[in-house]
Amino acid sequence: MIELDGVLEAFREATGCHAAVWKQDAEGKPLVRFAAGSADAPPPDERRLAEGGALVPLTTPHGEALAARIPGPRRAWVVAGPCAESGRSLASYLKFLLPVVSQYLQSALEVEHAANELAERYEEINLLYTISEILGRTVRLEETAATILTEISETVGARKASILVYDGASDTLQVIAALGVGAGAAPAIRIDDQCSVSARVFRTQHPQIVESGEMVCDAERLYRNGAMLSVPIMWTAPDGGEPLGVVNLSERRSGQAFTAGDQKLVAAIATQIGTAIQNARLVTASLAQQQFVQEMHLAHDLQMKLLPNAALVAPEAEVAARVVPAESVGGDFYHLFRLGGQRTGVMIGDVSGHGYRAALIMALAMSATAIHAQATNDPAVTIDALLASLGDELDSTEMFITSFYGVVDRVGGALHYANAGHPHAFLVTDDGRAERLGALDPPLGMMADSPSAGRRPWRSGVDLLVLFTDGISDARDRAGVRLGEQPVLETIVRHRAEPTAHILERVFGMVAAHSGDVAPLDDQTLVIVRS
Repeated sequence: MIELDGVLEAFREATGCHAAVWKQDAEGKPLVRFAAGSADAPPPDERRLAEGGALVPLTTPHGEALAARIPGPRRAWVVAGPCAESGRSLASYLKFLLPVVSQYLQSALEVEHAANELAERYEEINLLYTISEILGRTVRLEETAATILTEISETVGARKASILVYDGASDTLQVIAALGVGAGAAPAIRIDDQCSVSARVFRTQHPQIVESGEMVCDAERLYRNGAMLSVPIMWTAPDGGEPLGVVNLSERRSGQAFTAGDQKLVAAIATQIGTAIQNARLVTASLAQQQFVQEMHLAHDLQMKLLPNAALVAPEAEVAARVVPAESVGGDFYHLFRLGGQRTGVMIGDVSGHGYRAALIMALAMSATAIHAQATNDPAVTIDALLASLGDELDSTEMFITSFYGVVDRVGGALHYANAGHPHAFLVTDDGRAERLGALDPPLGMMADSPSAGRRPWRSGVDLLVLFTDGISDARDRAGVRLGEQPVLETIVRHRAEPTAHILERVFGMVAAHSGDVAPLDDQTLVIVRS
């Protein structure tokens, strides 16, 4: 409170009157000095303050003083007086000083809240990144479940926790990790168990916070004490979701109730666990069958399920999108977001190379983007957060990602975007112009500075945002001749008034006609947006 001390000292020098700010942390505790311009300023009498009005006169050994309650959530008072010269208008001085001190304390409180919120957000992002790292080092969730559970519990502040995974053979939820309890000590739970919170959450596929004494079940007593937060572990695909298990947290150290923020954080972690479970199943199936081709086909299906359905952003936007990997899996991806206020977020990315390594980076990029895009409507901030999340992986694998992220604002009539080294991004207008949205920064993995942002006018229902990867323009025929970028743009411009799905089919039809039976050398991705 050094700055506030300075304000009060300046007040004393200008008026000859002492001043101080006092606060009370809770009922029953004595007032303590919060900030003061002079040590002679008296403490206010709590009984008098409680009985008085807006301005409470105080009699001190050194002269008269006035006290007033400072508006706001803090229990605080400002005292003016006594003054070096009698006859000073203490009421006028105090009315002048009160809003100045009030505004300062309010600003300090807002800064404190913002700092706390930022610290909490950092802890959440760090937890999600840590768990991604843990899951990326193993193919068996059982090997890391206890570590993951400890990380979650430390961040949320829970003393008891458990991870249960569905076993189809027995139709039960099996405890693979429980905080402070051996996994074998906790009984399995049938999914039709009516008293079990875990079974109910698994059946309904919806998270639930149950209070102490509600839905008490003997099967859960080892990892529950009082209220419990239970979240389903889901494998989400465009055509629906499949429950894979449940994460439970209980006995919060702070004694506070679980919040919607806790539920959202644990749901994001459960999604990562669901991906790990699905990956583990694929690896197990591959090892059992000893068929590498089958594994790659399954991995292809898994990767395609990570891509969002274009209907996700309807009716605000009409989107057509397709990814065709050069191998069973690849490094191309796109993402779509409903951002509120009739804003639509559209991202395309191209991981250097293709195949399994590129697919792993692609999956990490999509997972991180799903978190960061919901936190802001600024594309440059989202791209910067994505780089922070993937920087270590890109550096260790010596890979990079070209990425374009645009936010179409229908109400504001603008396209805001950030382009990190992506060469094929265009705004196609109704008069047939294809304006290149050039790269503003190098690809992710080749840059350290924060990305830049661009802006273009947007005509709702008319303009097209067109994004594609090198695999489209680099398609080769039998003679090795490239298709090129210009034929792609000419096809899109010529049919720009048609539905986006029709335009997409025309482009891929042209690519197929050019390539014939020549296999693609690179992943092919095209996204067309009208909003």
